[in-house]
Amino acid sequence: EAGLLPGALMRNASLKFLGRDVHVRVETSQSLFTSRYANGAVARMPVAHGDGNYFADEATLDRLEERGQVAFRYCTPDGVVGGIGNPNGARRDIAGIFNETKTVLGLMPHPERVCDPLLGGTDGRAMFEGLTEALS
Repeated sequence: EAGLLPGALMRNASLKFLGRDVHVRVETSQSLFTSRYANGAVARMPVAHGDGNYFADEATLDRLEERGQVAFRYCTPDGVVGGIGNPNGARRDIAGIFNETKTVLGLMPHPERVCDPLLGGTDGRAMFEGLTEALS
C-alpha cells in the first residue's frame, strides 16, 4: 500500500487464517537481511496471516527474478520449491522480496518469533544479526 514494494498481498488461497511453522529457502545471501544465511539455506519460521498470498503480474515477477529481488521462497524442509511447501498460494512460492536496492524487505513469515531457543527456535536470528552487523 505504501508503494515500497511491487505486488500485493491477497487472501490466502484457502481463505482461512494460517498460524503454523513453514520452511523458506534463502534465494540470495547478498543483502543486509540475508548476509548471515547461505544461498539455498532452509529456515523454519512461523506464519500468522490471513492475507499472505503474494501476487504480482508475470512481467513484475520476471523483473523480480531477473534483478535478484526474490529473498525467500516457501519450500519443503529439504529445500524443494514447487507448491508443496507453499501455505498460502503465493505466486512462484515467493515468501519475501526486496526493493531494487535491497534496503526494504517484505516478508510473510515471522523471523522475530524464532530468534531464541525459548521461543522455539533460532532460524530467524541470522536475519537480525546481519542487520545489526551492517548497522554497526
